[in-house]
Amino acid sequence: MQSPRERSEVRPRAGWMVMGKRGRPSALEVCRVLAVFLSLFPSVSLQCKILKCNSEFWASTSNSGPEEEVCAALRTYNSCVRRTARTCRGDLAYHSAQHGIEDLMSQHNCSKEGPTSQSRTRTPLPSPPKPSLPDSQERSDGPEVCHYERSIPRNTAPPNYTHCGFFGDPHLRTFGDDFQTCKVEGAWPLIHNRYLSVQVTNTPVVPGSVATATSKLTIIFKNFQECVDQKMYHAETDELPAAFADGSKNGGERHGANTLRVVEKVSGQHVEIEAKYIGTTIVIRQVGRYLTFAVRMPEEVVNSVEEGDNQDLYLCLHGCPANQRIDFRNFRARAAEAQSAGRTRSSSAHGFTYQSAKAKCKERLPVEDLYFQSCVFDLLSSGDINFTMAAYYAFEDVKMLHSNSKRYHIFENDAFMSSATQRGKSLFSLLLLNLLSLLLWIECCTVHL
Repeated sequence: MQSPRERSEVRPRAGWMVMGKRGRPSALEVCRVLAVFLSLFPSVSLQCKILKCNSEFWASTSNSGPEEEVCAALRTYNSCVRRTARTCRGDLAYHSAQHGIEDLMSQHNCSKEGPTSQSRTRTPLPSPPKPSLPDSQERSDGPEVCHYERSIPRNTAPPNYTHCGFFGDPHLRTFGDDFQTCKVEGAWPLIHNRYLSVQVTNTPVVPGSVATATSKLTIIFKNFQECVDQKMYHAETDELPAAFADGSKNGGERHGANTLRVVEKVSGQHVEIEAKYIGTTIVIRQVGRYLTFAVRMPEEVVNSVEEGDNQDLYLCLHGCPANQRIDFRNFRARAAEAQSAGRTRSSSAHGFTYQSAKAKCKERLPVEDLYFQSCVFDLLSSGDINFTMAAYYAFEDVKMLHSNSKRYHIFENDAFMSSATQRGKSLFSLLLLNLLSLLLWIECCTVHL
């Protein structure tokens, strides 16, 4: 039985296996493949078709039938989902379908190889899940494998916990302690690994403004050994539930179900989700009309990448894409310049001048770090005083969840140095890519001649 720590070991990945000269692709073939790859790599904008796969599967399982037909329908479903991988990566419905298929194939003892079915085939629906066990304090929290810290072998270093926060207009603090202000309108994935997925939906705060804030949040906890069933938590503006989507408050019917719990702290305003089996705590708040998110997670769990998943899209791990970032230093400088020039009317379009915004934020955030600066930005860009409390609670969550008290505050110089380092890495990667392209072109020409 494997613990999360054991499961996080890197498994060998599929690749080209060459046996002798016959199995070796020619240099020209390699060049062609890589040239096509490089030309297609930048973007793929096809629409995700996962819902079509889902509807075909449910259509094929609407009536009862033999077990063999269940497996055939699941193999067809799996094939359809795999075909959507390129356009659906990062979509929660896609990743949920992947894991749901694995569970159902295991329950029905289906092999991955075998006959498939058409959507018209009638096969039985999978059995509905049993109701969750009572959420009782007297009940055992389950086997040791369901407790992350207990499952760590003796005489090994304690786990390194990391933090990610997402709040306000919105502002992002990544697992690496980078602090960014982003546009990211619409649905964006924050986290995706072997154990859970988190996705937010952001809507414009003010019509015509690039500033957005989180109005929806979805978390999927994937089933894990004998600890927890798959569970989904979904929150929206004015709907911060104290339970998972199925009405339960714990991890289901397995022995370690109570190692996953929803705990309501303040009705309609503050919910925490404890996932002890992966050493993770999540804090969700509604402040004003919008949601905030904060998480404490072991570094090992953060980096438990699924096979074939490059993690590039996930904001908590890599930050917002460069074209989605907002430099609020320029915004702030323009606001300060407008006020100093006496153009107070233009700088107070949303009810705050630069100085009045600073004074308001100072009431809750006395240290002029990036949480303070984000508060000023939010008041100037929206005029919504609730964003003062959003920044305040985001910093309170840092103090509760971050493992290093010396890193609670992040200052502007820290962010600037981090950004400069990242630009340097990106430039180096671009130079390497250009060098590789040149070498491949030379090789292709040599082979062709």
